[in-house]
Amino acid sequence: MNKLSTLPRDSRDTLFLLAVIAVVVAPQLSYLPWWCGVLTAGVLLWRGTLAWYNRPLPGKFWLLGLLLATLGATWVTHRSLLGRDAGVTVIVVLLALKTLELRAKRDAYVVFFLGFFTMLTSFFNSQSLLMAAAILLGLLGLMTALVNAHMPVGKPPLALAAKIAAKMALLGAPIMLVLFLLFPRLAPLWGLPGDAMTGRSGLSAQMEVGSIGHLALDDSIAFRVRFEGSPPAQRELYFRGPVLSVYDGRTWSPAQAHPPVRFLIPADLQVTGSPVSYEVTLQPTLRPWLLLLDAAAQAPTVPGFEVQMASDLQWFTQQASTDLLRYKAQSYTRFQHGPLRPVLGLQVDLDLPPGSNPRTRTLAQQLRRDPALAQADTAALANAVMLRLHDGGYRYTLDPGVYGRESADEFWFDRKEGFCEHIASSFVILMRAMGVPARVVTGYQGGELNRVDGYWVVRQSDAHAWAEVWQEGRGWLRVDPTSAVAPARIGTLERLHAPTGVVATAFNRVFGPVSPDTLVRMRAAWEALNNGWNQWVLDYSQTRQLNLLRDLGFDSPRWEDLVLVLAELLVAAALIGAAWTLWERRQSDPWLRLLRRTRAQALRAGLAIPASAAPRRIAVLAQQRFGAPATAPLRAWLLRLEAQRYARTDGAQARRALAQLRREFRQLSWSFT
Repeated sequence: MNKLSTLPRDSRDTLFLLAVIAVVVAPQLSYLPWWCGVLTAGVLLWRGTLAWYNRPLPGKFWLLGLLLATLGATWVTHRSLLGRDAGVTVIVVLLALKTLELRAKRDAYVVFFLGFFTMLTSFFNSQSLLMAAAILLGLLGLMTALVNAHMPVGKPPLALAAKIAAKMALLGAPIMLVLFLLFPRLAPLWGLPGDAMTGRSGLSAQMEVGSIGHLALDDSIAFRVRFEGSPPAQRELYFRGPVLSVYDGRTWSPAQAHPPVRFLIPADLQVTGSPVSYEVTLQPTLRPWLLLLDAAAQAPTVPGFEVQMASDLQWFTQQASTDLLRYKAQSYTRFQHGPLRPVLGLQVDLDLPPGSNPRTRTLAQQLRRDPALAQADTAALANAVMLRLHDGGYRYTLDPGVYGRESADEFWFDRKEGFCEHIASSFVILMRAMGVPARVVTGYQGGELNRVDGYWVVRQSDAHAWAEVWQEGRGWLRVDPTSAVAPARIGTLERLHAPTGVVATAFNRVFGPVSPDTLVRMRAAWEALNNGWNQWVLDYSQTRQLNLLRDLGFDSPRWEDLVLVLAELLVAAALIGAAWTLWERRQSDPWLRLLRRTRAQALRAGLAIPASAAPRRIAVLAQQRFGAPATAPLRAWLLRLEAQRYARTDGAQARRALAQLRREFRQLSWSFT
């Protein structure tokens, strides 16, 4: 016989509860300190062993020691016992430790509700679709354990408890949906708290040669774009990020980060042609900048944020983005910006560290001495350098090796290969050496259309660096040196990819190679599903709530109208429920309903009875199964139930007697051991 089936009821229920706790804690393990996961797993395994072998629980000194160790480790890890991360760490361990003192039903209830609370803290780290699915699984598990704890003695099947829990969840789903749609989202009460340690940034405020190449290994989504109407050509999809003007020989950084060299130069943006309207859904970046298509003449619409544009056309918010951010913007792909005459502020875009990259400086002098370039303007000089990149045997690669301090010299004369930031940085250094103001622009270029939902997906692997050079009379001009080395990188879907991972290699070996088209379609479908979750769940804001009311006929909806509609729905639901109850009571004999409840309770207690058994028959079977002394109160109640059915009393007296029997039924003990 299966060992599990022979265990006592308490041991079996404990093992199921421990499994549920493991499911609840599992989504958090990647966000918790390593020791927290090890300690939690160890405690759960310890408690499971005690339940399996029916051994006594440890004493309080064990619990006190583990608690003090947890607090000490939490302090060492987080330098605090307060705050979100430290609090979640302690809560997870406390949930596991509480299972070591499961001695009474009260202790089980504490574990249940502590489990519900722990489950909710998972949303602090991620609100993704996968996290929601994991929490739904944990919720059903906890509800099943809670229902099972309320079931009578014996060994009722877990399938029955799970069925009841699922039914409860389905009945509560409409209420949950109404509350989600209409419960007012009032800042700052609504939403999850942001934290400086959560989220993940892609681009950095600085660029060290080789840094953007690391993002090419990251295929995660940076942001999504939905265009209104026809999108621009893919070669025009330049999403502007940090503009880097200051070079110290190793690192590029924005001029704004260096107050001594900061000169405010008017943007003087002039646009032509028709604007491109679009909506961006930006993943959390922990950065204050917005990624917009070059170039936006008007401020984007960012709910809850004030935005401003720097003189280099980069747009900023007043605070960093710690949550999913959605904004609308209009951009022009044909534009001109920057001063048209030399100004003092352009000096920062000419500076090079003294003595750095001597061979590149010599190359600049040689190009300047070329008769064809002696009187050439900036555009001609840039074209000459682009021609050298195209014809000089240079190569676009993800793994060019480690560059030294003289990175431009190494690129132009030694390695002749690099990623986009190697190429852009070397190009800008050479242009500066020729006396041309130049700077590096970082951002994202390109993207791919997801044909399932119509959104353009821009990934971290689309991170890119290009250059801008200044020409008198025209201002700043975009030049993308990478297009001269690898034309396919700009305007197509060609990217440099990391080698196939261990998991993918093992999958291919076990199941055989999968068609690339199939993988692309599967990924597109999954990402469209995630995007729908982001758009309609995570980004369901008060603005969308008010738009819903506007669709329902409200002229100028406010959050007070949300409360009114919600209250009306709740009252209507209560009235419908009351009417259903009255109708159901009139359609069914109350005495027969009580008898059906009695039969169901007897079945849960382990008493096998026919579906048509009368009260006296149930009493006889109970006495035969459990003995006369144990079932005496039940038999007496069943006989009174039978007598009430056939008693010669008036209607009022019969109803009072039946009500008394219902009250006694709720107090009956179905424990016959």
